[in-house]
Amino acid sequence: MKQLTTVALMTLLLLCLPACNQTQPEPPPPAPPVEEKLPAPPSPTQEELDARLIIEEILDQMTTEELVGQLFFPRCPGNNAVEDIQTYHLGGYILFGRDFKSADGSWLTESELTSTLAVYQNAASIPLLIGADEEGGSVIRASRNPNLFSNPCQSPQRLAKRGISFAEDAREKSLRLLELGIQVNLAPVADVSTNSANFIYDRTLGKDAEATAAYVGEVTRAMSDVGIGSVLKHFPGYGNNDDTHTGIAIDQRPLETFRASDFLPFSAGIQAGGGKTAVLVSHNIMACVDATLPASLSPAVHDLLRKELGFGGVVMTDDLAMDAVKAYAQDGAAAVLALQAGNDLIITTDYQTQIPQVLEAVQKGTLDSALLRRACRRVLEWKQELGLLPVGSAENQFRPV
Repeated sequence: MKQLTTVALMTLLLLCLPACNQTQPEPPPPAPPVEEKLPAPPSPTQEELDARLIIEEILDQMTTEELVGQLFFPRCPGNNAVEDIQTYHLGGYILFGRDFKSADGSWLTESELTSTLAVYQNAASIPLLIGADEEGGSVIRASRNPNLFSNPCQSPQRLAKRGISFAEDAREKSLRLLELGIQVNLAPVADVSTNSANFIYDRTLGKDAEATAAYVGEVTRAMSDVGIGSVLKHFPGYGNNDDTHTGIAIDQRPLETFRASDFLPFSAGIQAGGGKTAVLVSHNIMACVDATLPASLSPAVHDLLRKELGFGGVVMTDDLAMDAVKAYAQDGAAAVLALQAGNDLIITTDYQTQIPQVLEAVQKGTLDSALLRRACRRVLEWKQELGLLPVGSAENQFRPV
């Protein structure tokens, strides 16, 4: 019996060997992962479609000179302000202290100011952006005039010490500026600074990034609700850099520092302000992104703002007449470099020189006309958001000169 069992086992083993030596079929490939389908963006409303159509119709009617002019938001000149609106097709004017005074140095009355701004608007083929730096504290324009404001606007640090609501202060200030014919307040300051020795400190909240982000979000939301344009400044964040009005400032901080701190208030303002918010780019050199050009002239810095922070609105330069950019502009054509970098609006005091240089660059082909149209589209969309252009009908306010 034992022998039979052994023989049987050996026979069974021999029968199994051929089968074991056969090539085993490969297992089927794993099924591809099921991609999660993101919800489709909502379809535009009819009003939104009409608004876009109006912008495209205006763009189609514009000459190159008119397109270029709309990209300039200069300081209001002391002479020939009305004539220059028509000659250069300017996008708007920024008012400084002298613009709230008469020729003899006395403060303008409300009627005198609003009449002057109405004359400017009537001279424009496309309604102008009228802006002012009304940050509060050391940087104020209109509120210095006792005929326009009962008291000068206070700095964010002063408001915080007195326990005054940032939102309520922003609403009151914004409503008053709109009554005067000013549609853009170049504020709030979104820079983070906690060191009183820093150049920018007095203009900031003076607290950390989280507190500054909460402040910026509150202010821009209130401004948007009222209907005035806000301008977040000075991207990518001033830090402890020197004054760029008088020279070059190089920021050596790593990108991680900007992401963890400086970008937070800008992101908060972008989200809270929506389409009524613009961003102003400083002349600081952000060495971790572009060690060769000031941020205002750097394509890489603008790419960071557009892609990482997701900002799709108007981007503007700080004043290109500042000393920090003079060394970088070949033949003084700073505006050409600024537009090539990705700016939509140029702030400068020497627009009479810069605009012809931009037109020459377009003619030579060194500045793409498609780039100009894209920038001008953003400017017109901002004007539309601020109520300067219609949104609900195919008729527009474009009046060729």
